[in-house]
Amino acid sequence: MKTAIDPGAGFCLGVKRAIQLAEEKLADGKEFFSLGQIVHNKQEELRLNKLGMGTIDQSRLDELHNSRILLRAHGEPPETYLKARQQGLEITDATCKVVLKLQEKIKKLWLDREKDDRQIVIVGKNGHPEVKGLAGNAGNQAIVVETISDLKKVDTTRPVYLFAQTTADEDFFEEIKMEVEIRIKQQNSATGSRLFVTNSICNHVSNRKKQIVDFARKHDLIIFVGDKNSSNSRYLFNLCQKINTNSFFVENESMIREEWLNGKNSVGITGATSAPIWLMKKIEHRINPLKTD
Repeated sequence: MKTAIDPGAGFCLGVKRAIQLAEEKLADGKEFFSLGQIVHNKQEELRLNKLGMGTIDQSRLDELHNSRILLRAHGEPPETYLKARQQGLEITDATCKVVLKLQEKIKKLWLDREKDDRQIVIVGKNGHPEVKGLAGNAGNQAIVVETISDLKKVDTTRPVYLFAQTTADEDFFEEIKMEVEIRIKQQNSATGSRLFVTNSICNHVSNRKKQIVDFARKHDLIIFVGDKNSSNSRYLFNLCQKINTNSFFVENESMIREEWLNGKNSVGITGATSAPIWLMKKIEHRINPLKTD
C-alpha cells in the first residue's frame, strides 16, 4: 500500500509564525499565555501546553498582571491591546500580516466615514475571532454577513465597502458581491450609492480548495486530519467527500480503522489549514510503519 501526505497541507504562514513566536517565548521557561486557542487544532494546542504555554480567554484576561501574552494570528480588536497595556502585560503580537493589513485598511476607511456615510460590511462568520478583530477596527459598527439573509442589515442607498474574512469561501463572497450589486442597481440612481469591493481572502486559503480536490482524486482512500471544532476542517473535509466518498475524518492516529484500508492501494493524507504536518506524519506511520520521512 502506498501512502502520501498532501504537499499542500499544513499550517499557513501566519499560523507557522505564531507557533514559532510561542516556542521562542517558551524557551526561557517563564509564564506565557495565548489569548485564545493559538490554532484550531487540539493536538497542536496540547503540544504547546506541554511546553508550558497556557491558554486563556477574554474573561480571564482581567486576572493577568505583569505577565506575557501572545495575540494569535487571527488578530484582536483595539480594546484588547488597550486592556493588556493597562495591566502591564508584555504583548507578543502574532497577528497574521494579511489580517493586519486588512485591519489597517478597515480602520482608515472607518475614520473617514463622515465623507460619504459609508458602511463597512464583512463577509464572514459571526463571533469568529478574526471577524471580531476586523469589526473592532470599525468601532464595532461593521455589518457581518454570514448568510444571504444578513444583507437585510445593509442599506443599499448608502455606499457599501465590502470585505471578506481572510478564510471566507470565495464562491460565497462572490455571491454576496453580486447580490449587493443587484440591490444597488434596483435603487434610485440619484442616491449615489456605490459598492467598493476588497477581496481579502488569503491566497493560501483560496488555493487550498483546488489543491485538496486534486489530491482527493489521486487516491483510493483519503484520511483527512482536522479538529471537529474547526469550521475550516469541516469545509475542506466536505470537499474531499464530494470528490472521494472513501474519505474519513480523524483528529489523531488512534481514530484510524483497519477496515478503511482493506483493498486500498493508495492512501492520501491531507488536512485543514490548522492541522500540523507532524500529526499527519504520525498518522502515516500508523498506516505504514515501514514508511520513512
